[in-house]
Amino acid sequence: MKRIIKKVAVVGSGIMGSGIACHFANIGVEVLLLDIAPNTLTEAEEKKGLTLESKAVRNRIVNDHLANALKSNPSPIYSQKFASRITTGNTTDDMNKIALCDWIVEVVVERLDIKKLVFEQIDTYRKPGTLVTSNTSGIPIQFMSEGRSEDFQKHFCGTHFFNPARYLKLFEIIPGPQTATEVLDFLTNYGSQYLGKTSVVAKDTPAFIGNRIGIFGIQSLFHLVKEMGLTIEEVDKLTGPVIGRPKSATFRTVDVVGLDTLVHVANGLYEGCPNDEAHDLFKLPDFISKMMENKWLGSKTGQGFYKKVDKDILSLDLNTMEYRPAKKAAFATLELTKTIDKPIDRFRILVKGKDKAGDFYRKNFSAMFAYCSNRVPEITNEFYKIDDAMKAGFGWENGPFEIWDAIGVAKGIELMEAEGLQPAAWVKEMFASGSTSFYTVKEGASYYYNIQTKTQTKVPGQDSFIILNNIRESKKVWSNSGTVIHDLGDGILNLEFQSKMNTIGGDVLAGINKAIDLAEKEYNGLVIGNQGANFSVGANIGMIFMMAVEQEYDELNMAIKMFQDTMMRVRYSAIPVIVAPHGMTLGGGCEMTMHADKVVAAAESYIGLVEFGVGVIPGGGGSKEMALRASDLFRKNDVELNVLQEYFLTVAMAKVSTSAYEAFDTGVLQKGKDIVIVNKDRQIAEAKKHALLMAEAGYTQPIRRTDVKVLGKQALGMFLVGTNQMEAGHYISEHDKKIANKLAYVMAGGDLSEPTLVSEQYLLDLEREAFLSLCTERKTLERIQFMLTKGKPLRN
Repeated sequence: MKRIIKKVAVVGSGIMGSGIACHFANIGVEVLLLDIAPNTLTEAEEKKGLTLESKAVRNRIVNDHLANALKSNPSPIYSQKFASRITTGNTTDDMNKIALCDWIVEVVVERLDIKKLVFEQIDTYRKPGTLVTSNTSGIPIQFMSEGRSEDFQKHFCGTHFFNPARYLKLFEIIPGPQTATEVLDFLTNYGSQYLGKTSVVAKDTPAFIGNRIGIFGIQSLFHLVKEMGLTIEEVDKLTGPVIGRPKSATFRTVDVVGLDTLVHVANGLYEGCPNDEAHDLFKLPDFISKMMENKWLGSKTGQGFYKKVDKDILSLDLNTMEYRPAKKAAFATLELTKTIDKPIDRFRILVKGKDKAGDFYRKNFSAMFAYCSNRVPEITNEFYKIDDAMKAGFGWENGPFEIWDAIGVAKGIELMEAEGLQPAAWVKEMFASGSTSFYTVKEGASYYYNIQTKTQTKVPGQDSFIILNNIRESKKVWSNSGTVIHDLGDGILNLEFQSKMNTIGGDVLAGINKAIDLAEKEYNGLVIGNQGANFSVGANIGMIFMMAVEQEYDELNMAIKMFQDTMMRVRYSAIPVIVAPHGMTLGGGCEMTMHADKVVAAAESYIGLVEFGVGVIPGGGGSKEMALRASDLFRKNDVELNVLQEYFLTVAMAKVSTSAYEAFDTGVLQKGKDIVIVNKDRQIAEAKKHALLMAEAGYTQPIRRTDVKVLGKQALGMFLVGTNQMEAGHYISEHDKKIANKLAYVMAGGDLSEPTLVSEQYLLDLEREAFLSLCTERKTLERIQFMLTKGKPLRN
C-alpha cells in the first residue's frame, strides 16, 4: 500500500516535541502540535481578566513552548516562514483533530503510565491505518501498546529522534511485538528520503543502539579519567577532532547536554541491564554523584565540568572538586598526527603512542571494541548499524568497527587481550574464516561481514547514494594536489575539492578548468561537489595575503582574474555544471554556487559572501553577480534603488544564511532554478540526475550578458550618504566605510551619469580593481592576518 504523509500530529510540545514539529514543518508537512491545557492562571492572565476557558489560556503551554523553540539558537527551523505550517492546540479540546493526521508522534514525559493514557486517547480518535510512534529514549516499546486495538498495535513502534531533531541525523526505529513489516520499511525509507536522517532499525533493548553505546563510551571515560590520573582538558583533547569527534569532545558535550540527562540514561542502563558484562561501569563514580548533589549540571545551571567566570573558562579538578584555570593539554603522540588530514588514517599511529595518550587510546579503544562486538546480536544483528548510530547520533566521523578496521582486526584483538578483554566469538570466527576486515568496498559499494551467512554482504539502502570515498581511486579520471575528478557514470563527471577546509587556490581553479575541459570534450555534464564537513570556506586568503605583503600586485591581479574567469567558465561552458554546496559555503564557495547552471544544495548549507570580514569585497564575480541579480529584478515603475540596496546590504553585512532555504531570501539561491535536498548523503546522486536531465534536454551554452542595468550616480550617491551616516553614528569604522564605498562603486556600475546597460565583463573589471586597491590597505592586511592567525574577523 502506498502511504503519503500530508499531516502529522505531535503530542507533547517540550524541547523535543517542538523540535520534531519544526523538523516536519521544515520538509513541508502540515503539523498539529498538542500539549495539556493549564489548570491555573498566570498573574498576567488574571490581570487581563482571562479564565481557564479562554483559548489563549488553554493553548498557553503549547504556544509558549513553540515560541521558545523558534527563538532558540541554533534554530530548529530552516526558515521562520515555515512556522506557519504548525497549528497548535491542547489535548483536551483538540485531540479529535488527530483523525485527520497520517502519523501521530508521542513526545510526552518519560513515564509509562502517562504514555499509556495518551495512547488510549489516540486510539479513540485515530483513523485505522494511521501510524502511531513514540519518541521514547528508553521505555520498552513492548509495554506501551498493551491493551490497544489490533490496528493500533500493527501500526505502532518507537521512533527515537536525537536532540536537536533538525541537526542530529540518527532516527532509531524500534518495532513493537505486533509492528507490521511494511510500517518498518516505510519509516526506514521516509526517515532517509524525507527527513534527511540515517534510519536505523534497533531491537527493543534498554537505550536502543545509540545511547547504549554512547553512554557506555562516556561512562567508560568517567572511570578511566580517575584510573589514569587525567585532567578533563586532557580527555577533551584526546577525544575531540583529533579522532574525528565534535570539538566539544566528552566533558564539554556533557555540559551542553546536561549531566542530569546523562545520569538518567546511565541509571536506566544500570537497572535495565543486570547481565551486561560492563554492568559496573554504568554505576556513577563519586565525582558525578557529588556534581549532581551540587547541581553542577552544565550550561543549564551555569557550571558543570567547566565554568565561565567573566571572560575566563575554569575547569573542574576531579581530585579536589574545585574549579581552577583551564590548562592546555599536549601529548607527543598527537604531534605525530598533525600532518595526517583524515582522522581514519591517524588511529594506527595513536594506538602505538609511547606516552600517556597512547596508553589512553589502547585502553579506550579496546574497551569500546570489546563492548560493541558483544552487543551483537543483543541490540542488533548487523554491526554496521552500531557504526551508523554513532556517526549519526553522536557526530563521530567513524564508527567503532570502522576504527577497528583502520587499526587492523588482529591488532584490535591484541589490544583487548593486553587489557584482559575478549571480543565476541563471532569476531574470532570471522578472522579465522579469512575475512580480515569488517568492511570491504566493491564496485563503489560498501559491504559488511554478515554474521549469519559468514560472507561479505552489500550494506542495504546505498543504491540512492554515491559515496566518493568508495570510488575515489577506481573511478578517478584526473587529479592534482587540490582536486580529484571522478567519472560518476552516464557521461557525468564530479569534481571533488581536497584542499584544507576545501579552500579555493590555484590548484582548485586548475582542477575546475580541467574538469570543464574534459567534460566539454568527452562527457555530458559536470557536478562540483564533495563529502567533506564543509563545501568550501572560500578563497585561499593566505595566498592573497602573501602576494599583497610582497606587493606583487601584477601577480595578484592575474590571480583574481583567473578566479573570475573560472567562475565565468562555470556559467558559460558547453555542458551543464551543477554545484552541490553543503555546510559552510563562504566567500569564493558562495561565488561558485552563484555561477552554477543549477544548485542542488543540502538543507544544512550556510551560504554567504563574507569578504567584508577580511577587509575586501567579493572579487571572484560575487559583487558583479549581486548587481546582475538586482538588475534582473528591476520592474517598470518600481523604485529600482530599493532592490539594489537589498543586494548591497546582503554583501555589506556579510549575511550568511542559516539554511539553504534562507539563501533564497538573501538572493544567493534562485527560486525556479535551484533546489534543496534534506539528506546530504543523496546529494551527489541527485546532482548527477539533474546534470543528466539538463544534458538530455539539449543544453546550449549560454551567451554572455551585456544587458545588466546599472544605476550609476543616483545609486552611488545614495550609498555614499548611507555609509557616511553609519560612520557618523559609530555603527561602522572608517575602514568599514571605505570597503562599503568600493562595493557601492562596483554595484552602481561606477559614477555613470545615468542608468546604463553594461556587460558582465565591465562589472568584473570594476570588481577586480576595487579588490586590488583594498589589498594595498594596511587595515585590510591586518584583517586578513587576524583571520589567518585567530580564525575570527577583526574590526579595525
